Amino acid sequence: MTPKDAADTIAAISTPLGEAGIGIVRVSGPEAEAIARALFRPRNLRGDFLSHHLYLGHIVDPASQEIIDEVLLTLMRSPRTYTREDVVEIQCHSGLGVLRRILELTLAQGARPARPGEFTLRAFISGRLDLTQAEAVLEVIQARTEAGLRVAAEHLQGRLGRSLQEIRETFLDLLARVEAALDFPEETAELPVAAFTADLALPLKALETLAATFQEGRLLREGLLVVIAGQPNVGKSSLLNCLLARDRAIVTEIPGTTRDLVEEMITLAGVPVRLSDTAGLRPAQDPVEELGIKRTRERLAQADLVLYLVDGSLDLTPEARGDLEELGGRPGLAVVYKVDLPQELEISALEESTALPITKISALTGEGIEALKQQIVGLTLKRGLNTTGEIITQARHHQHLQNCLGYLAQARALLVPGEPAPAWELVALELQEAIRELGEITGQEVGDDVLDRIFGEFCLGK
Repeated sequence: MTPKDAADTIAAISTPLGEAGIGIVRVSGPEAEAIARALFRPRNLRGDFLSHHLYLGHIVDPASQEIIDEVLLTLMRSPRTYTREDVVEIQCHSGLGVLRRILELTLAQGARPARPGEFTLRAFISGRLDLTQAEAVLEVIQARTEAGLRVAAEHLQGRLGRSLQEIRETFLDLLARVEAALDFPEETAELPVAAFTADLALPLKALETLAATFQEGRLLREGLLVVIAGQPNVGKSSLLNCLLARDRAIVTEIPGTTRDLVEEMITLAGVPVRLSDTAGLRPAQDPVEELGIKRTRERLAQADLVLYLVDGSLDLTPEARGDLEELGGRPGLAVVYKVDLPQELEISALEESTALPITKISALTGEGIEALKQQIVGLTLKRGLNTTGEIITQARHHQHLQNCLGYLAQARALLVPGEPAPAWELVALELQEAIRELGEITGQEVGDDVLDRIFGEFCLGK
């Protein structure tokens, strides 16, 4: 954001568009109060507007004096606001026409349309939030489970940012010791390698522990990707509907009915799960089916867990054997389907074709469905889901932590007690890079292109 942009007053609709009880138009910047005074006609106002008070009145078009809507308006004066600028929030009826008209009136008074995430970007630039907190705003909005919300809320409170900043300060202190020894060798004692290595070890271990939480954090943020696969007409869509407890996918006896991915979210044992119903695996009959099968194979490569369905009422086909062999060592389950029918499938033949655990279910009677749900979570999270302590949920954070650990490992390799004096200049360079990587996470070192990418994921009005 340029200095000119920062001086602008911005406005946006902050609530989802659609019919609802309340919609909010948010205004932030130096002209926010003037815009409110131009548009708002309060009822029974005695004296001046008080900050952080709610006022009842009408939004009026200054040009025509037309009353647009009865609203509640809050004026929040800097610096005790989300952006640390003057902020006005107008609560009106949540009709699209009303919201757009009020927004247009704010723009006519000198505001400009806010970019996605610009209110939170201003909160970051003003120092109200560090970058981990700013990113946590989106995590809170997108949280699908109580566990995910709990972790996001802790990030929003600044717990992760404070921990990383403390570690960064430790590395800055270590770097200062090295640079002092290099710049003033006559005035400082020679750095003891063993003691310096010990001082480096504790924050290094903390970062390793934090980086190791990313797998759990990713699952909380994105959910387990569970792909339902198998030959055409084996019952994949029926299983999806059964797990969702509603009809989401079309089910017919015609092979090849599902030609594209059908994906839905459910929650199992507090874990968000993305279920992906896929096209049946067979030689494509036409270009549309070919594209669907291609997407199926792409999803299989990305899956955290594959549920491969086989029809228990039929013998195991050569095609199914080939699919199971192709799945190889991927995490998954061989799901014997239609166990409510007379069984032709020999379990021994299935066991010879795959090392996957085998489970039996019926979508018609519900037999085995609850056990299947438990297996989905149990096979993926063998130790359960830990949501206590700091947890990394962002791939960006994890990548910078990995980079930081790489630089620290190189610094540590230069420090060998009992060997000739290490090349402290190289140790300093590695520490500088490690500190920079941590600053990329918390925001001290981040570039404009990264900020644009992060805040571009936000919705308008946030």
